[in-house]
This record gives sequence, C-alpha cells and structure tokens, in this order.
Amino acid sequence: MKSTALLIDTNVVLDWILQREPFRTDSEKIINLCIQGEVQGYLACHTILNMFYILRKERSIAERKEILLMLCNNLNIIGINNKMLISVLCSDDLRDIEDDMQIQCAVDNNLDYIVTRDISDFKKSSVQILSPKEFLLHLGKA
Repeated sequence: MKSTALLIDTNVVLDWILQREPFRTDSEKIINLCIQGEVQGYLACHTILNMFYILRKERSIAERKEILLMLCNNLNIIGINNKMLISVLCSDDLRDIEDDMQIQCAVDNNLDYIVTRDISDFKKSSVQILSPKEFLLHLGKA
C-alpha cells in the first residue's frame, strides 16, 4: 500500500523549529510522522534555502546547518528544474513565486497533499491543500 505523501510548506517547518505557538504541536506531530516513516514527507529544495536565510536572526550558522541537515536526512528533498521554473513564470495568474513553486513541486512529484497554514495562497492547486490540523485529523492523529 502506498504511503501518504505530503509536501510540507515552509511555514509549517518554521512553526516547529521556532516553537511558534499555537502551531508548534501540530507541526511537531507532522515532522515526527515523517521521521518515523508513517507518512512520506517532502520539502522543496527552495524551502531549505529560504529557511537558512530566514533563521539567520534566531540561530547561528552551525545551528541552522544542524537543523537543516536533520531535515534533509529524514525527509525527501524535491529539486526544481528549468521546466518547472518556466511553467511557474509563464503562468497567467502568478502571484507568489514561492507558493506557486511549492505547488509545482507537489504536482511534478505526484504528492497527495500540501500541508500549509496559508491555505488561501494555494487556491489554484490541483494537489489537495490541508492545514496541519486538518491533515492530522485526516490521519486520525490529532
């Protein structure tokens, strides 16, 4: 049986790393489900790059590297390519290149869900969008 495959949006991972309340618990549960192999967790490679930059005020270079290496070793990292970038850039309704790239990564890798707190930014996605709470409820893990 195929395991559930989800792309985890940057905000969900940051909720976990930065222990942002009230979102920390659900984010932590999702990351742990991925690490334990109960679901297949994916991150777009640009998520890793963005987090290294975003976390610069909160964590040292060594701490950022440690956290991001742990994620890379426990989740699947999806690369982007020229075709994907062109597809997103040629879209008539391009609004947010980062979110649109997340959608394209999930589509190109046949993922089941994108888990994000910014559901309104993913309205045009053909991949089902769930909040962390909705995803955990769907799995019966809330």
